[in-house]
Amino acid sequence: MKYKLNQVYNTDCVEAMKTMPDNYFHLAIVDPPYGILNDGRQDRRRKNGTLQKDGSRRGHIKCFRSENITWDSEPPIEEYWNELFRVSKNQIVWGVNNYDRSFGKGRIVWDKVNYTSNNSDCEIAYVSAIDSVRMLRYMWNGMLQGKSIKEGHVAIGDNKLKEVRIHECQKPVILYKWLLLKFAKPHYKILDTHGGSLSSIIAAIDFGCDWMAFETDKEYYDNAVKRINTHIRQPKADFDQTGKTYKQLVIE
Repeated sequence: MKYKLNQVYNTDCVEAMKTMPDNYFHLAIVDPPYGILNDGRQDRRRKNGTLQKDGSRRGHIKCFRSENITWDSEPPIEEYWNELFRVSKNQIVWGVNNYDRSFGKGRIVWDKVNYTSNNSDCEIAYVSAIDSVRMLRYMWNGMLQGKSIKEGHVAIGDNKLKEVRIHECQKPVILYKWLLLKFAKPHYKILDTHGGSLSSIIAAIDFGCDWMAFETDKEYYDNAVKRINTHIRQPKADFDQTGKTYKQLVIE
């Protein structure tokens, strides 16, 4: 099978990458399974902005998944890493602190401004393009979401402007837009091997990049594709035509 750019595929990313030439993508931005969160026995539900493990259906509940969750029970196999680094010139790998393997020195620290939560205060990514550490402070704590990149520590007040959560490990689109502003250029080819909610792809579309994404879970795949199609039908609001600056979100 020949895989095309600007498509999401409901298939195994490792087998797909085997068909691609070396350094085909300018940048891979990936968030693979960490092998730490779920053991296949949890039924996680969202009720009033919180995740719950009980089976109650009182009130308005949106289930991320109604069946057992196994997608994060194991980290990627070594073959995945070999193919990822072969097909991409540069990489941003979330959850680098969870893997028992060596990465370079470059790091991104995302401060989620969630000090009242029991979840991690930060998430860490490996970045091949730098040898230093960069940080973004952007609130992502349940229903609390940051106002902008510049005012990421301030909660946005208008619920209509908040991202809809369709995945229990969803990352904000603004986070990926910030990464693209730092480490990409318009028309770069972007790879996401574990698409999930496809926040990375929404950012890539707005930034003017070509892209390719994979998601093996059919339910997540279907929901994420709907999210992408809805976004494509809307006028671009954040980036100008060059993809270098925001129109509505002030970052300088």
